[in-house]
Amino acid sequence: MRHFLSSPSILPVQRPTRRQLLAGGLLLTTLAACGRAQAPAPLPANARVLALGDSLTAGQGAPREQSWPARLQALSGWRVTNAGRNGDTSSGALARLPGLLADTRYDAILIGIGGNDMLHSVPREQTLANLRAMLALARQHTRHVALLATPQPDIWRASMGQLQDAPFYAEIASESGVLPIPDVYSRTLSQPRLRADQIHANAQGYAEIAQALYEALGAAGWHP
Repeated sequence: MRHFLSSPSILPVQRPTRRQLLAGGLLLTTLAACGRAQAPAPLPANARVLALGDSLTAGQGAPREQSWPARLQALSGWRVTNAGRNGDTSSGALARLPGLLADTRYDAILIGIGGNDMLHSVPREQTLANLRAMLALARQHTRHVALLATPQPDIWRASMGQLQDAPFYAEIASESGVLPIPDVYSRTLSQPRLRADQIHANAQGYAEIAQALYEALGAAGWHP
């Protein structure tokens, strides 16, 4: 009797059909398109940019021509409108935004507000509701919207150079589908040499804010 060693069966290799290849290519193309849809195209060289905020946007602590919006304009070549107002709150900024958007068509909107809400103990939910409303209005106007996080007021952390962003900025940016800009204010205001007082930058501080912001926007694809 002849004995045969059993060997594993070898299945024939099945080549993908033309239809499968086409379907796979379509899937990859769709995924690539979805990825591109999530990242806005770079801004034009002469883009109009709105900077909406409080005294940190206005440039308190330095001449207005040395505010971070002015510095950002010099770095980028964009036409940056400084809509910062000393002492403004999220309610005040929300009230001003529709008029600003009605007057000019902006290619990008940068929003940094909420520090005075925290200083004056405005209920957190009111601040969050105002931020959501502002970001929704901004998103209706342009896909290029960024939210600058403001540090939590903390005298001890400020003296130790350890300011931290209020955590709700990251949450609001994520749920609103806008670009988060974390740590820029906190990092600058944690350094005494870059502050005019406990809550405002000096001219050098605003220059560093503008540089950090410009780099963050570049990393997000807003400029080359």
